[in-house]
Amino acid sequence: MTDDDTAGARAGGGQGVTDEGATVEGATGPTPGSGGGPGDATGAAGTADQDPGRPVSPGGPESPARRPHRPRGPRRDRARSDVAAGTTPPGVLVIAKPAGPTSHDVVALVRRLSGARRVGHGGTLDPFASGVLPVFLGSATRMAEYHLHDAKAYRAVACFGAVSTTDDIQGELTRSDGPMPTRQDVEEALPAFRGHIVQRPPDYSAVKIAGRRAYELARRGERPELRDREVDVHELQVTSWDESGASGPCATIEIRCSAGTYVRSLARDLGDRLGCGAYLAALSRTASGPFRIEDAIDLDEVRRLLADGQIGRRLLPPDAGLDAYPEVVLGPADLESIARGQVVRLPDPDTTPGPDGLVRVVARGRGVVAMAHVRDGRLHPDKVLSGILG
Repeated sequence: MTDDDTAGARAGGGQGVTDEGATVEGATGPTPGSGGGPGDATGAAGTADQDPGRPVSPGGPESPARRPHRPRGPRRDRARSDVAAGTTPPGVLVIAKPAGPTSHDVVALVRRLSGARRVGHGGTLDPFASGVLPVFLGSATRMAEYHLHDAKAYRAVACFGAVSTTDDIQGELTRSDGPMPTRQDVEEALPAFRGHIVQRPPDYSAVKIAGRRAYELARRGERPELRDREVDVHELQVTSWDESGASGPCATIEIRCSAGTYVRSLARDLGDRLGCGAYLAALSRTASGPFRIEDAIDLDEVRRLLADGQIGRRLLPPDAGLDAYPEVVLGPADLESIARGQVVRLPDPDTTPGPDGLVRVVARGRGVVAMAHVRDGRLHPDKVLSGILG
């Protein structure tokens, strides 16, 4: 949801919220993807950012003469595989996050109870939001970046008759003098927000402006100069109407949209169009790409399954939901070559690769072991998972 970059952004600290990326917690703590910052983890899970409090010298602790440059091969998971470590096997756990805990809280719980060395999530949810939170364990964290552009679905409650400093219920509310809308008024206004639209991120967001987060400026009373962004809203419809809101009527709205869409901005802009003001009062993510709320398990069930060593019953394979990337099955000799970062011949030259020219490299009976680019009838390894040779 890029909505919602952060409880921290609004409340002064804590975990952020975005649907633009994934955050992974490894042996050295939480490591957001490149783009990072509170709630704006727009990079790949498993990509460790430098500790922001630690200065970095270009050459590191050793001089270039003592540490000669070596050509960079495919990205490998250097941590021990969780299977080898005797803990939870790698995979994807689809969790129904309740309102209250941060996404980081959920990751920390899974990591502590599972013993997995690396745990990450695929798109933050605000503490006040609930819903689908895909959690990646072990080498599956390497696959999270392929979900970065997954579409999202939400059930949002927009309340009319007031505006919020943060565009949601956690901000300071100011009543509006405009006329209260009817359900018909709202439904007639919605078509303007469907399709390919432009929206301005909330002032309290993790968007960077000249190296600073927008929410930092907003906290100081400054108005961030935020650039509009283009997003796609595929579905937008009112499913229920409540006249008993504190400031005015509230509409429950079902939304299906592209990654990077600010639901807070949709509520704010809808209120502006109606001339009465509006803010986001509640938010639940009902789907994140292929992962749906109907298939998610609550935290109590997660605790029970992890404590009983039965989490494998609900653990999806590392490449769950990546059907857009065709499978290429390789034999033992080619798998050894891929493990060493070598290029191998594509078994079927008629294979049509998926997005970005990628395919899933599969070992028969063991599932995905690597992601590779298809170029000139050959497989060029991009990511090689740990334990590829068994």
